[in-house]
Amino acid sequence: MTLTSLASNNAVDDDPRRYEHLSTIRLEDPGAVARAAKSRRRHPGLKSGRQNFIVAADHPARGALAVGSDPVAMADRRQLLDRLQIALANPAVDGVLASPDIMDDLLLLGALDGKLVFGSMNRGGLSGLVNEFDDRFTGHTAPALEALGADGGKMLTRICLGDPDTVATLEATAKAIDSLAERKLIAMVEPFLSVRENGRVRNDLSTNAVIKSIAIAEGLGSTSAYTWMKLPVVAEMERVMAATTMPTVLLGGDPDASQDEVFASWQAALALPGVQGLTVGRTLLYPADGDVAGAVATAASLLNHTTEVSE
Repeated sequence: MTLTSLASNNAVDDDPRRYEHLSTIRLEDPGAVARAAKSRRRHPGLKSGRQNFIVAADHPARGALAVGSDPVAMADRRQLLDRLQIALANPAVDGVLASPDIMDDLLLLGALDGKLVFGSMNRGGLSGLVNEFDDRFTGHTAPALEALGADGGKMLTRICLGDPDTVATLEATAKAIDSLAERKLIAMVEPFLSVRENGRVRNDLSTNAVIKSIAIAEGLGSTSAYTWMKLPVVAEMERVMAATTMPTVLLGGDPDASQDEVFASWQAALALPGVQGLTVGRTLLYPADGDVAGAVATAASLLNHTTEVSE
């Protein structure tokens, strides 16, 4: 099986050995990852008036494997790589947001040529962890992203006013923003006001809570020159987008609504000033009907692409 046949046919190959070569390379030639990163063709660059489409695949590194009612939907790495290759084969998909392990696999597969690359920086706030709000930076570092030729790094920034661990996360986020800015790399900050209920963390998706999270997050670091926001689509998005001048990408999450309702909400939000595009994972990689290529194509059709997509 080749990448081309997989992507063009939207077929998931069930051969358990289809990624065995990745294990062999990691065993015998681990330096191949750095060489693949160095030889990778870069994205042509960000342009005003052209919204970007980034596929997110950093959930497993935080122990978040569930999609809908399936608690381990993202556990099979072979299936995840299949789905990512299908998504990335669409020329309207500009890039990927991934943890180091997934990023390295995609580099070895040659799936990131011409793509934007964002590394996932803090994955230490494991889903269900007793100190989940102490979200340590255990993934990509700014120097590592620079060495990979990446475009930036993303950081989850959950703010719980009743948990003392929040201040450590805010401080670490500020330092990461500065470290990225020193290298002229984008800091994609994903803020939430969050609470712990019955032992589980819940993000407050009310309009006022999202606006407050933006106000806190956009003030982190000694410069905001390279900072982007990564925000959920909530009610009254006009008010939400009025809270920031920073380029903003919309996240998808694990939606409760139907796919049609989700796409309609994205379409409305994408029309607002300051919205630079989508950074979506599970909604598109694990659609209810199983048609990854179809879900990706539908999402791509919502974007404002006023310039030609690069081949």
